[in-house]
Amino acid sequence: MTNMQRLEMEIKDINIEDDEREVKLKENGLEWSDTYNAESKSNLKAIYKTAVSILESIANNPQTMKNYKTDDISITHFHTNIMQRIDYLNRKIRMMADDNDFGEDGGATIGYLFTE
Repeated sequence: MTNMQRLEMEIKDINIEDDEREVKLKENGLEWSDTYNAESKSNLKAIYKTAVSILESIANNPQTMKNYKTDDISITHFHTNIMQRIDYLNRKIRMMADDNDFGEDGGATIGYLFTE
């Protein structure tokens, strides 16, 4: 699976140009054609950051701030819902550890905050 395929899993049914997706991946330090490393926390974090970037570009479109109603479906509060999704992903990203947050033996590195 490539980074592009993993990103598409995260942003299902969001139709944007391939070029825009490639740029967003590059902005977050990923190449679209590289193999996705499922064991890398940094790789997953970059995928989530790319998804947030794409959602933010959609949220910045004034057309998406309207409420839509068709014959049998109404779409209300789209902008509010997308902003909640962005906030959720941002919290998730902040809580995630990076690959370099662990010591050589796989355990977390500990820093001493208080000394006597």
